[in-house]
Parts: sequence; structure tokens; C-alpha cells
Amino acid sequence: MPEGPELHLASIFVNTRCANLHFAGAVEKSEVSKNPEVPFCCPDYTISSVSRGKEVKLILTPVEEGHEPTHILFRFGMSGSFTMTNEDEIPKHAHLRFHTKGVPRQVLCFVDPRRFGSWEVNGSWQPERGPCVMQEYEKFRENVLKNLSDKAFDKPICETLLNQKYFNGIGNYLRAEILFRLQIPPFMPARTVLEAVKLHNQNSDLSLSKKVKIKKENPDLLQLCHLVPYEVINLGGKGYGPGDSDYSDFENWLQCYFAPGMKSLRDRNGRTIWFQGDPGPLAPKGSKARKQRKSVDKDPRPAKVVRTVKKPKIAVSKEVKVKKEEVEEAVIDDRAPKVSRKKRGLKEVNEAEKERKVKKEKPQRGIKGGDGEEKEKIARRASQRGSALKTPVRKQRGKSVSEEPVPVKVRPRRLKSDSVSLSQDSPKPRPRALRKKI
Repeated sequence: MPEGPELHLASIFVNTRCANLHFAGAVEKSEVSKNPEVPFCCPDYTISSVSRGKEVKLILTPVEEGHEPTHILFRFGMSGSFTMTNEDEIPKHAHLRFHTKGVPRQVLCFVDPRRFGSWEVNGSWQPERGPCVMQEYEKFRENVLKNLSDKAFDKPICETLLNQKYFNGIGNYLRAEILFRLQIPPFMPARTVLEAVKLHNQNSDLSLSKKVKIKKENPDLLQLCHLVPYEVINLGGKGYGPGDSDYSDFENWLQCYFAPGMKSLRDRNGRTIWFQGDPGPLAPKGSKARKQRKSVDKDPRPAKVVRTVKKPKIAVSKEVKVKKEEVEEAVIDDRAPKVSRKKRGLKEVNEAEKERKVKKEKPQRGIKGGDGEEKEKIARRASQRGSALKTPVRKQRGKSVSEEPVPVKVRPRRLKSDSVSLSQDSPKPRPRALRKKI
């Protein structure tokens, strides 16, 4: 994330590249960006820049009279930066563009791949941010030492250094380098650390020349907050500058941040702090320091990838599947709670009564309730009898008179046991072929 030194370098870049250039036309915004449009259009204007902590202002000044000047306040977010390119080589993530007047036309672009950056037309410096640690050092120092009773200083010093109300411009890598140089545990209470600085400042009755000498040789925490960012500015930043800048010098300058052999922990804001030795009394409970980082070569060899071969699926017959299901059901039955015999008997009786009630309540179609059982009995008796009597009925003067029943002959069924066995003396039947000839 760009910090105070990177935004200061971005301001210097704009002032150097746009010093002798004139811009014209409207300010273009990408369709993807959710930031507001810039309602500024002028046939001839210049661009200059000013930085303060983690904010940058672009000032658009018209050359001719009749147009009012406008400024745009930028916050870079995670990956914001400025770059100057030709009109045919505009970067992909250029979300705000300023075109020059001359030929060939150039474009000043605000590039932000992650889109966390923002801008505000005619915006003012955020009042929540304190004085800049680089350009307003005296105000910054006074603002911190006068407000040590604030609740912000109850937290660990590593978390307080990221509070932009008092340390405007300090970020993650700067706090790690500052605390490492002073050998201050990152989770020491901020008030105890800064009260020692305040007492040392009040008790020093030395001359101005000796104070300056001590300040250079043994700077305190607030002095390092001012000096360390300027060291980064002299190196050229940490890779957030325009173009393909080489920041190997910055990587060599780092002593603690992402350095091999250092420990790291996450603070209560979720930010990682690198340190050496004891973390301090306010370290998060249950947190463990990560393993020490080993030195990594610049061109590490790619790690070997072990490919695991998937076993082919074996076809299983239906019978085997059915057996498995039966076994699973048996296991489930075994796991089911055992019921005593008395309870089982009661359950069976209750189920039988339920079935009887259902039969009585829901008779079959075409049968009235209660007549089904009697008709079944009559049908069974009739089937057992060998013959049935048919009684013809004749009408005589409106009255039906039944005659004597007429017996119906029933042909007896021939059983296999009744088959006649042929004796030896009886003539044998001739075959069919011989019968036809005769």
C-alpha cells in the first residue's frame, strides 16, 4: 500500500513531468470507476501537485481568464499512482486522464488496478488526519505529546503508529522499521513509550547545538517518524512510482519488514507486524509467532508437483449392492433401541384393532356396512354344496307362487384316481394309423 513517501514522490513526479506542458479539453473518466465525474473543461490549463501525509492534490489552473481553477484531492488506496504516456499507450487501469494540448499528445493518468483509490473534486484535506510527519514535523510532534491522555494511546505502539490522526503518513513497513531500530517491542503500551520521550524532552537543558547532535546520533520515536520516510524518498520509493522503476535499493534498505529471520504477528486490526525478540505485554492472547523466514534466492527453483493417480471405479453388480443395503439395514436394526416383549404385544394388539376399525369404517364398493361378512359366509356354503336348486316362480293374480324345486343334474368331475386300469386280457387299443386303413 502506498504510504507517505510514495504519495510525496507521486507529487514530485507530477510537478517535474508537467512543468512545461499545457493541457486542453475535458477530463476523461473510465466507465468502470465508481468515483465522481470531473466537470472541468478548458482550452488551455496547467497542472501542479501538493502532498500532505497520505493525500495528494492536483491543481488545474486555466491559462486564460474566464475559467476558475479547480483542484482534485486523491487518496491512492492499495495500488494508486500517476504515470505519463502517449495517447496510443494508455494503461488498462487508467481511471482518470488529462490530455496535453501539443502534438504528439500525451496523457497524465491516474492508474489504480485494484480500484481502492478515490478522488474528490474541490475536496479539502481530511480534518481527521493530523499534521504530516514529513512536511509538518513540529506540528506533528506537538500534536502527539499534547494528547497522550487520548484513548488511542491505550493501545499497543504498533497499532497507534497506524492512527492517521496522530501519525499521518506512517504505514505498515515504516512502523516495523522504526520500532526495530529503537528495539521497542511492538505490543508495548503506546503511552508508556511516548511519555518517556516527553520526559526526556522536558529534562534536557542542553544548548541547541548539542540537542541537534544528540538528535542525529540517538533519535527518539517521533524523530524517526520524520527521518525514516525521507530515507525512502531518497531511495526512490518502494515500487509504486511511475513506469517500471527499479526498487532493488529499497529491498536492500529494509532491515525488518519481510526480512529473513524476523517474527511476525497479526495485531487487532488484522495487520501483520514484523519484529525481533519479545512481542510485548499487549500481544493478542492465543496468538503464536510465525516461524522465522528463511532466506529466499532471487530465482528459486519451481517446486515439484506430485500428481496423484485416481483409482478407476470398479463396476459393482446389482446383487452386491443389494447385499450391502441388507447389511446396512441389519446394522441399523441392531443399533435401534430394544423393546420389551410386553410392549411388542401391546403394539401388535393396537395395530390389529386399528385394522378392524378401518375395515368397518371403510367398506368395499357395492357392499353396505355390516353385510360383507354375512354374504361371504353364504357364498362359502354354496360352493361346498354339490348342487343348487332352481325354483321357478310364476305369477298368479298378483301373487307369486313357488312350485316344487326341479333338481339340476350336475356332471361329476372325473378324477385321476377314477381312471380305469386296463387288464391283460382286454384288447389293446389300435394306433391311429391302423384305424384309418381299416
